[in-house]
Amino acid sequence: MLSIALSELIQILRNRLVLITSFAIPVGVCAAFIYKHEAFAAATSLGYIAAVVVFTVGAFGLYATTVTTLASRRQNLFLKRLRSTAAGDTSILSGLLLPVTVISLVQVTAILTVLGMVSGGPANVVLLVAAVISTVIMMLGLGLATAGLTNSPEHAQVTTLPVCIGTIAVMTWVGIAGTEELTLLKRLLPGGSATELVLNAWNGGVAVTDSLLLLAPTLSWVVVAVALASRLFRWEPRR
Repeated sequence: MLSIALSELIQILRNRLVLITSFAIPVGVCAAFIYKHEAFAAATSLGYIAAVVVFTVGAFGLYATTVTTLASRRQNLFLKRLRSTAAGDTSILSGLLLPVTVISLVQVTAILTVLGMVSGGPANVVLLVAAVISTVIMMLGLGLATAGLTNSPEHAQVTTLPVCIGTIAVMTWVGIAGTEELTLLKRLLPGGSATELVLNAWNGGVAVTDSLLLLAPTLSWVVVAVALASRLFRWEPRR
């Protein structure tokens, strides 16, 4: 698995387009929010800015890169060749996705640390870590499922749009409007409960036990995504 991960990391670092679109752009967007954090905090909250960071990196960095990577490796038959080795399916997928996952986690950690330094840290760091990790797992699961519907890296530009735009829209809706109205709907939509968890972790004022219950909808999406991936994911190009 580690050898596959190292090889994939080298490929990512050599691909300037992936570096710019999947990593530089999300960082730039987050930096703009942090630079204007006082204005955004006055209109919403610092927790909303933290949620923007988590989902911008999660959607446009982790999720989109996951789909593009798997589609590319399938198209050039790299996945097929890996399956002929002693590595199991889980090891292959883990190795391919480990670099982008680590990079995304480093990005989120670094950006949130900067946000904490300029505006004051989160009310509950442990709860924030739980929110970030659960969101990362959800985006990975959705990435695996979407990769099964994606024929090529070019096709990924289309197939990733619904989840990218959808999760960002839900995050914005919950972050700005809150969950006082249409609570159940907002929490059941992908990214809704995770956004609320980030808000609670950063802003405080909510019991930890109540916040932890918000992990259930996010993890449920993980189960749904993995179930879809197991049925849709293909190791060879469609003939």
